[in-house]
Parts: sequence; structure tokens; C-alpha cells
Amino acid sequence: MEFEYTSENQQVLQMVKEFVRKEVSPQIKYYEKNQLFPKDIFEKMGNLGFFGACFPEQYGGSELGFLNLAIIAEEISKVHPSLGYAFNMQAMTCPFTILNWGNKQQIEKYVPSLIKAEKIGMFALTESGGGSDPAGAMKTTAVLDGDEYVLNGSKMWITFANEADVGVLFAKTDPEAGHNGISAFIIETNLPGFYAKPIEISSLGFMTRSCEVFLEDYRIPKNQLLGKEGEGFKIAMNALDYGRLTVSSRLVGIAQGCIDESISYANEREVSGVAIGQYQMIQHLIADMVVETEAARLLTYKSAYLKDKGEAATRQSAYAKYFASEVATKAARSALEIFGGNGIADEYPIMKYVNYANMLHFGEGSANIQRILIANDALGEKDANRHHIERKFSLSSDIHKVRL
Repeated sequence: MEFEYTSENQQVLQMVKEFVRKEVSPQIKYYEKNQLFPKDIFEKMGNLGFFGACFPEQYGGSELGFLNLAIIAEEISKVHPSLGYAFNMQAMTCPFTILNWGNKQQIEKYVPSLIKAEKIGMFALTESGGGSDPAGAMKTTAVLDGDEYVLNGSKMWITFANEADVGVLFAKTDPEAGHNGISAFIIETNLPGFYAKPIEISSLGFMTRSCEVFLEDYRIPKNQLLGKEGEGFKIAMNALDYGRLTVSSRLVGIAQGCIDESISYANEREVSGVAIGQYQMIQHLIADMVVETEAARLLTYKSAYLKDKGEAATRQSAYAKYFASEVATKAARSALEIFGGNGIADEYPIMKYVNYANMLHFGEGSANIQRILIANDALGEKDANRHHIERKFSLSSDIHKVRL
């Protein structure tokens, strides 16, 4: 097996590095300190085509492909993990779900403005008490009343909901039909009956927020139905498959950030006149971090490679998400061991890596859920790729920028 970056991959990586250096790092602390949503940074990322990597040019996409999207999300998250959320809300689970399942009018209305970050997106599936079974525990309902659906219920852990303009939201149109009674809707948050309340998570800061969402007699035109009634569960599973690519990439970025910070610190910090990087225990921690992160990266890139080919990749996405979450949480813990007491100081980013690695351990399906999916697939009980659908659109860059 062989892997190498193409010149295009290298150009994309250098562009992201330069963007982070010039546009993000000088400003990000201001947004964090003042608890401000970094809308203008997102718009700059959108204008550079970061969020539109997997979208056709006719809808404003940059057609860079899934591998380049993984490279971008990794590099951004390596330096500023709080910005990594945007690759789900502005690239995958919100606009890409609309691209995959929406009609021409829906795609034209919402996709271009989302991938440019002119509008902020969200993906509302999980409910309080739902945990890893959001569909089975779903209580939010959508009742057709003439030419409108009336939605009532609530959602939990919905990223960007307090800032979002548009979202993909799931509700039961037939409460007696189980998973087959779930439908998907495109909602606009400026309509009466929608309310978002940020959840207090001090460990992740207050720049980008996860929220509770409340729907009270919230009315939308029936043409806001995404796909058909009863297709919601299939749509959600398909959306999470793509979301896992960016989550895995973000986790790899966090792990690489831990490596970079640990190597720098281990070469500078001295004990008894000797750099701590000369001690075997520190070397063992760094060696494990380096090898495991590279393995997680290759699993993630293979997922992107399959997606660039238009092939089913749910199985590979589960592998990547599961392993990358384990690697990132271990790397963050190892970095904390290397930094010792200094690791908890705001001067260093280690606790930020720890907190975001822990958070992403659960996002887009917890490690244990991935284990179940992987085991059921391996045992022949449930084909992991069963929810795959053919993409509506192919990209001119679908020429496979990686050899695996």
C-alpha cells in the first residue's frame, strides 16, 4: 500500500497554514475572551472554499474533494479545535445533507449560503434522554396541518443553534411507526416558535456553543420536508456517515497538536540540567502518540478516499471515528503527563486539547456505539454500509488524490 500527497493536497495544506497564521491566530483570543461567535472567520473560510470542498461548482463549491476537506479540518483543529465545529455545520451534516436529499429549489436556496458561511447551519437530531439512540427516543413531532407542518418538542446538544439561520431537524410524523415514522425538515430559526438556549460548558469556552432547542407550535411550509415522509432515519444515518469524516479529521488534528506541543516542550523543559525529552518515559509517550496518530490519519484518509470515489464508506468511517477518538484522548492525556502541572495553565493549550478530545469522543456516535457497529458488521449481523446512497452530484476532482 502506498500513500502520498499530490501537489494539490500540498497546496491546500499550505493555504490553510497561511490562513491560520494570518487570519485566525491573531484574532481568536479576542473572540474567546469576549465570548463572541467568530462569524467573520467562518465567512473567510467559506470564501476560500474550505466548506465547499465536497460541493459542485454550480452551487458555489470549490470541488476540492473529501480528502482535501479532511486535510483542512485536521489543520484547523490542530491549532484551534474550537473552530472545528464549523466543518460539520457548514460543510457536512447540514448543507451536504440538503445537497444529498433536497430538491433543486431547496439546494439552490440553502446550500450556497451555508458553504460560504453567509448563513450559519445546524443539525438537530439528538434529544434529552436519547443518548446514543436519538431516533428510538425521539419525542419531537411534526403534524401536517393544511399546507404547513406544526412541530413541537425539543432537542439537546445542538451546536450553533443560538447562532444558526438554517438547520436540518428531525421529528416524528408517525409516532407509532418507530424509526420509519421519522422525517427530516429544513427549518429557519427566525420563525415564531423556535428558541435556542446555550448549555453551560465552561471547559469548552463560550465562543461556539452547544444548545437546547425548543419548538412550540413551530410552523413551516410543507415544502420544507427534506426527502419523503418516513425517510428521516435513513437521512440521519447517511448524514452522520459524512459527519464522521470531519470529526475523525478534527480528532487527528487534536492528536497532532498534542504531539507538536509535547515535542517543543520536551526539548525546552529541563530537569537537573537535562531536557526531559532525553528521558525514556517521555520518549515512550511521544513515540506512541506519533505512531497512533499516523495510523488514525491513514484510517481517516481512506474514508475520504472512498468518499471521493463515490463508494460506500460507512464501515471505514466507523473505523476512523472509533480509532481517532481513542488516539486523541490518549494523546491529550499523554501531553498532560509530559507537561505536568504546567499542562493545566492557560499559557499552554493542553487542557483545551483534553476537553475537545473528550467532547469529540462522543460526537457523531460514541466510541462504544462505533464498537457495536463495527462488531455487528464483522459478525455479519448488520452490513455497516447498508445506508449508503449514490450521491446526486459528482465532482470534477473525483480523480482520487491519494493512492492507498
